[in-house]
Amino acid sequence: MAEVQQKDNGGGKGKQKKMTIRVDFTPMVDMNMLLITFFMLCTSLSKPQTMEISMPSNDKSITEEDQTKVKASRAITLILGGDDRVFYYTGEPNYEDYTSLKETTYEADGLRAMLMGRNADIVAKIKALKAEKLEKKFSDEEYNERAMKIKDVNTAPVVMIKATDDATYENLVDALDEMQICSISKYAIVDITEGDEFLLDNLEQKGKLTENIDRDQVKKN
Repeated sequence: MAEVQQKDNGGGKGKQKKMTIRVDFTPMVDMNMLLITFFMLCTSLSKPQTMEISMPSNDKSITEEDQTKVKASRAITLILGGDDRVFYYTGEPNYEDYTSLKETTYEADGLRAMLMGRNADIVAKIKALKAEKLEKKFSDEEYNERAMKIKDVNTAPVVMIKATDDATYENLVDALDEMQICSISKYAIVDITEGDEFLLDNLEQKGKLTENIDRDQVKKN
């Protein structure tokens, strides 16, 4: 509440009285506290979101054959290199053809477009499920259950992510983000092998290393 105080200097005629205005902000403090309390009670806090990641197993009883038992037509291997470069090959590695390893980018028309193309059917079904959720407004739990059933099919791609020593943590996060955007349900972070490093070197040298390849040794690694 504002108060007007008049001050008389005791002068004679012709002198104006000085007026000072004092504003009381105490009610404003009370109103601010009420507003803060109101928004705290009415606002729903954002729930933390977690990402499930499959890490390499430490179980020594699991053989390399068991670890790589993935149908070739479904397998996609990503190799994260330095300077924000990313490479991939599908199926089993072809050490004799250096063009089997292809380079792409982290842009929407690069890695994402490739994954979307390989997972187009599931992406379309997930998109339709999201639209149905908005219309019927079923719970998040029901949505997650139905989404997992859509993704858990034998034709879904399986992505193995391998990072070189030159790759950054940001590169790994970008690759994992693309797994979520492209509805890839089965993916794992796997240690890079000597065979993968050979593919990278052979691509850089335009296939010159193919002539000197020890096929048995490379396949073993």
